[in-house]
Amino acid sequence: MRRIILFACFCLSTIIACAQLSSSSGKWYTNLPGIDYVFIINGITPSTEITFNGTGTSINWYKFSNPTTSISNVSYISPENGTGYTLNVDGKLTHIWVIDYASYIPVFTSFGPDTNTGSQCSNVNLLIDASVPALSYQDSVGTPYSLPRNFSIKYQTLSWTDGAWKQIDTVQSVVLPTTQTSVKAPYTNTTFTLSGDQYAADLGLTPYSITSSMYTPVAVICHPTTVVTSREHDRNNEADAPSTALPIDFSAPIDVQFLSNANVPVTQFYRWTISKDAKILADRSDKDQRYTFTDYGTYIVKLKVSNATCSFTDSLVVNVSESAIYVPNVFTPNGDRFNNEFRVAYKSLISFQCWVYDRWGRQVYYWNDPTKGWDGNIGSKKAVPGAYFYIIKALGSDKKVYKLKGDINLLR
Repeated sequence: MRRIILFACFCLSTIIACAQLSSSSGKWYTNLPGIDYVFIINGITPSTEITFNGTGTSINWYKFSNPTTSISNVSYISPENGTGYTLNVDGKLTHIWVIDYASYIPVFTSFGPDTNTGSQCSNVNLLIDASVPALSYQDSVGTPYSLPRNFSIKYQTLSWTDGAWKQIDTVQSVVLPTTQTSVKAPYTNTTFTLSGDQYAADLGLTPYSITSSMYTPVAVICHPTTVVTSREHDRNNEADAPSTALPIDFSAPIDVQFLSNANVPVTQFYRWTISKDAKILADRSDKDQRYTFTDYGTYIVKLKVSNATCSFTDSLVVNVSESAIYVPNVFTPNGDRFNNEFRVAYKSLISFQCWVYDRWGRQVYYWNDPTKGWDGNIGSKKAVPGAYFYIIKALGSDKKVYKLKGDINLLR
């Protein structure tokens, strides 16, 4: 007969002997109030035994119901369901309780969401019609205790991961018996499966389960993101790529596409508002939006998605930087791909002009696009090395006017 040896040792300030018990089947549980062991066995038969594997001069077993009459003076007993036993080994007492799990099987009649009450925008109420007998035990003086029967509810919802909605499994615990419980509202079509309990899993049994019919959600959600579609005036080298929020200090003008990323087809209505300093600059109802920011400042982009029952709001902050121009004092048009042009670094310019003159005051170059520059050529010929003079006139998105003059050294 296969016996699983189970050890439970209790230590005080010094090491003391501990009971050594095993069962021919089932699992044992310790650290429970009022008792040393609870054995849960699936199907007690005449051959089921609980055995003491330690050593002792005097071994006696007693039932809680008759603590004075020994039922066995050998190392084992044939346990009964719902019965407490005391093992006395040379005066050391160990208290155990035995439960036959097969006598407490859960029976599910129906299970599913209650679609007749509540908005179901944040939570869904699940109705449970089931017979789940309580698991309980007593200590040696008859005080009752309950063992919680933990079941799991599994369903699918959406999670924003790596820039996209992904369907994931969600698991929530519920202690039975109960007639209802609440779960966070899912954002996608799903069924709900109730299964368990933990003791069935511990015993290696297939969990008892019931699955609801398909549930169509009403809860809405969105995760607005941005895609920078163009930057006419930009020397900051930001990449055109999707983002969950624009980085701080972007240059104007900046054209941004806003994506709602709502859970469709549940979401039916969209409202975008773009505001600055508490003033609404745009109020639109398309699924996705595009807006060009031309002025310095902080903008709040708010999206509200909804249907006839539920709504959800999220927002983004767009920071458009103050204007600035940074002019180098040297460039080296020698073909090494490093500092080959006289170009300015800048932020948030809405107009720009630059004139370059040689030492005799002759204009050698002019351009009005700050993303470009002078390559060191005059016409089709290379300019001679030396000092040149520049004049820059520009206007920032914050209305700041720039009038700059200075020298630029051309080195080869």
